[in-house]
Amino acid sequence: MSQPLMPKAVAVWLVDNTSLTFDQIAAFVGLHPLEVSGIADGEVAQGMKGRDPVAAGELTRGSIEECEADPKKRLRLVERKALPPQKRKAPRYTPLSKRQERPAAIAWLVRNHPELSDAQISKLVGTTKPTIQSIRERTHWNISQIQPIDPVALGMCRQMELDEAVKKAAKKAGITETAAPVEGALLTTEESLAAPEPEAEAPKEMTADELFNLPKGEVEEDETR
Repeated sequence: MSQPLMPKAVAVWLVDNTSLTFDQIAAFVGLHPLEVSGIADGEVAQGMKGRDPVAAGELTRGSIEECEADPKKRLRLVERKALPPQKRKAPRYTPLSKRQERPAAIAWLVRNHPELSDAQISKLVGTTKPTIQSIRERTHWNISQIQPIDPVALGMCRQMELDEAVKKAAKKAGITETAAPVEGALLTTEESLAAPEPEAEAPKEMTADELFNLPKGEVEEDETR
């Protein structure tokens, strides 16, 4: 930046508040000395409010005093260092085809994991806190038609992400007991391998009294075994 912002307004302020020469002011703001002279005479920039370059950080008081003492010196514009661009973490993107299913995912999370905060749910399914609140309070415009569906099954988040969020929420809430499998939830590979298979029941031997009371056809079939 070679000159200050709003150069004419800065020239008005310098004319009114300093004893700098017209040449010094003109060189700093990029105007012609005659134009600065017109500002001093009230012929140019009538009614314009001056802009303080010192308050704006574009000029130092020391530089003004130095130039006031020596008309040959020129004002030095303070160069501001550009701040590095800050990286903003964008919210999770949800495809357009999936956005209408977000209320179902939110309802599932609210019902099965009430310990999750609105911020965690928002991060998992890419929604807004007002939408989550409306489903929690059952004030959503379509609440009667919303059927809870696991967000992992909908492809809105990964099982690992959901497990991690639930783990953090449970730790914050002081929940230490192992929770039972949630209805409708997808099991992890470890949970599927660890699940015991149902054992087949052995055939029960019948007593003489039970055989006696069986119908005739079933008694003959049992004797042939």
